[in-house]
Amino acid sequence: MKVTVITKEYPPNIYGGAGVHVKFLVKELARRVQVDVRCFGEQETREPSLRVKGYRAWERMWEGKETKFNSVLGTFSVNLSMVRDRVDSDIVHSHTWYGALAGYMAKTLYNVPYVATVHSLEPLRPWKEEQLGRSYHLSAWVENLALQNADRIIAVSRNSREDIIKLFNVKPERVAVVHNGIDLNLYRPLKENGTRKAFGIGKDYVLFVGRVSRQKGIEYLIDAVKWLKPGTQCVCCTSAPDTKEFEEEIRDKISAEPRVVWINSLLREEQYVELYSNARVFACPSVYEPFGIINLEAMACETPVVASAVGGILETVVDGETGFLVEPANPRALAEGINCLLKNRNLAEKFGKNGRRRVEKNFSWATIAKKTLDLYREVIEEKKVRSKADSMSAYS
Repeated sequence: MKVTVITKEYPPNIYGGAGVHVKFLVKELARRVQVDVRCFGEQETREPSLRVKGYRAWERMWEGKETKFNSVLGTFSVNLSMVRDRVDSDIVHSHTWYGALAGYMAKTLYNVPYVATVHSLEPLRPWKEEQLGRSYHLSAWVENLALQNADRIIAVSRNSREDIIKLFNVKPERVAVVHNGIDLNLYRPLKENGTRKAFGIGKDYVLFVGRVSRQKGIEYLIDAVKWLKPGTQCVCCTSAPDTKEFEEEIRDKISAEPRVVWINSLLREEQYVELYSNARVFACPSVYEPFGIINLEAMACETPVVASAVGGILETVVDGETGFLVEPANPRALAEGINCLLKNRNLAEKFGKNGRRRVEKNFSWATIAKKTLDLYREVIEEKKVRSKADSMSAYS
């Protein structure tokens, strides 16, 4: 079997959970089948079972002073270039709306079955219009086009599956659930190795990792800091702001709260693991989260989690067992959950151990890759049956 994976993010260009998902899924798939990755950026590598090629937006998209719509139009130009190169795989698999147009066109042009993974849904992220302007309506359009025409849609949680069925005209049997996974060898308890001291972080800290986006609810965590146990710091590891305006809004909030340590740049993977492992609590205050892979990362490092009771988080964090689930957009409730664990180290340690066991049992990438391959085979077989039926009908 040969699979073409179409994605915006691929190492070394990763800034969110979708990119993490693609990175580890491709690694596992390439151990079993041939994988052709088409991604954004400049890169080209060839290995025995893996080929990676990056594509850039057309230069015409960046000419002149009119740049308002370049993000989406540039994305479409990348997609067109991706399918300009022949697709000779048995199946095509796109991730997020950034690769959806290419996935749809590959199916149409090369008569190949198409699978689309939904990492988030544009209709549920209206704040994206702040970032994209009117282009947001084009990203929503292409997402709808792809999901209407995909042979199978993969949702990363049961909650996300329900949203897809509710918001799009698709048959429920075409929507499958395959959770995100975690690299259990990379994400594991790790002793301190200088990262905390390098950033001026004390021993007692609450950790946040995520994009500077309204989706991630970072503003509610900053508002919660004033209620945290005295002496506790809040470490915010962020990157990829949706807009400069929202980044400035967060900057102003943080400047008024001396207990917040803001690391507004990407770190090395081992630095994140070190910070996860030595945090007293991991906080995930998202207001919308189809899955929330960051919670798995924290749990794999044996760190208890306090997270919003939304979306796929309900399927990863077990309330009262691996952490606490709290009302979203409620700083006081967030602070209360965090303080409970800060004041009860035995309970925090118990939740951390439970989290690691849960991740080991349910979310390994080997398990996720097997489920994905089983789905591929099912879709490919369905196409063969349809093609055979069409051929017989033509001669009847």
